[in-house]
Amino acid sequence: MPHFIMEYSANLEGRVDMTGLCRHIRQTMMDTDAFETGAVRVRAIRCDHYAIADELPENGFIDMSLRMGAGRPEELRKEVGEAIFEAAGTYLAALFETPHFALSLEIREISPALSWKKNAMHPRLRAKEAK
Repeated sequence: MPHFIMEYSANLEGRVDMTGLCRHIRQTMMDTDAFETGAVRVRAIRCDHYAIADELPENGFIDMSLRMGAGRPEELRKEVGEAIFEAAGTYLAALFETPHFALSLEIREISPALSWKKNAMHPRLRAKEAK
């Protein structure tokens, strides 16, 4: 159940293909072999209201958060985080050409005792992958 969420400043609209970035991150997550296809969720949420650093209007950000089920070794979580952060940094390289962009990533574990799920996609995708 990995959920990857990006919050981004509205001033990046038109400068970043967010659907493309979501797909790039999803593929990077799948390439790590740490997650089942039917479990991965990647989404981007536009933030229309924000104040960043010295409040210059050109300042922008993408704050990335990966929530995953508990139990994976720290080394695997670190490898996944490094792969995602590198992939995002490469995809967004043009934004780093100016001194007005910030990118961050945090990984959090989800407590199994405090998480409820129901997923109708798993059986279909597991059957497809078994072929």
